[in-house]
Amino acid sequence: MPDPSAPRASVPEPPSAESATHEPRLAGRDHTPAIWAGLAVALAVGLVATGLGRLAPLVGGPVFGILLGVGVRRLMGDRPALAPGVSFSAKVVLQAAVVLLGAGLSLRQVAHTGASALPVMVGTLTVALVGTALVGRWLGIGRETRTLIGVGTGICGASAIATVSAVIGASEVAIAFSITTIFIFNILAAVLFPVLGHLMGLSQSAFGLWAGTAVNDTSSVVAAATVYGAAATSYAVIVKLTRTLMIIPISIGLAIGNHRRARAAPSGQTPTGLPWRRLVPPFLVLFMVAAAVNSLGVVPAGWHPSISWTATFCTTVALSGVGLSTPLGAMRQAGWRPLALGAILWVAVATSSLGLQALTGQL
Repeated sequence: MPDPSAPRASVPEPPSAESATHEPRLAGRDHTPAIWAGLAVALAVGLVATGLGRLAPLVGGPVFGILLGVGVRRLMGDRPALAPGVSFSAKVVLQAAVVLLGAGLSLRQVAHTGASALPVMVGTLTVALVGTALVGRWLGIGRETRTLIGVGTGICGASAIATVSAVIGASEVAIAFSITTIFIFNILAAVLFPVLGHLMGLSQSAFGLWAGTAVNDTSSVVAAATVYGAAATSYAVIVKLTRTLMIIPISIGLAIGNHRRARAAPSGQTPTGLPWRRLVPPFLVLFMVAAAVNSLGVVPAGWHPSISWTATFCTTVALSGVGLSTPLGAMRQAGWRPLALGAILWVAVATSSLGLQALTGQL
């Protein structure tokens, strides 16, 4: 761990996950068994993590998946034969989970939240993203890690991290540290928010808006709001779903920026003619299509629980793959600074949510 008193040095960003995904693509049919071997290990870890998530729903299967994956990697050591399948689970299965998440969203719910909730949601998202850029650079945190922590705090926790990590090709270390940071503050929010809400005398709708905009993961939003009351829970879930839709414009913006950095000419000028295939990844297009199809009522309501469970399980398997791919030594190099960024953003979003509610007369 770095000495906090030492001068700040830039946190080294691990190599991009592109190198990890390159091997399976080149492997071809002759190496299919190698892909299945690593995928089988990720599935096994994911199944155990899912069971633990049922026992401790506040933590959830995905978080257990990444923690168990890190532990299994430590016990097994480096196994190059498993690398293609582990990488497949961390990337392709993750993208499938993101598409399934879209099938559980409804664009119609945005209208039902009302115009009164939008200023608070947009304002807190702006605070999170601007704070990420300013504080993250000040702390010397690499671009990938600070981006994932920022979207995880400002949008929807692990789901946003899963989506954006696939868009920008984030490394396993950046994903693991971001998920860990978000998890810590999810637990704190689920425990502290109901207590603080009662101390401040928040109404059911005010608390629902606060939880929906300032708590990261949906599971923790529901956990905190359920303790507060049924009306708070309904409002918080609607706000949370609307907030989750912010993934779409943010991901498209990041995809454009990532493409421009990758294709920038030596002179520093941005090339023209961005291909659609690189501008918006196919899985993100499918995510938007799934949300639109669900909004039209094509997806039967009876399918939603199964789709939600499958999306959560795929996310758990994917994050198990991330854990199995995570070198602990590189995580230690990141030090305390990403955790400090998560804490600062969490407090800033929570306080700005209350401030914006006060300004718009909703407290």
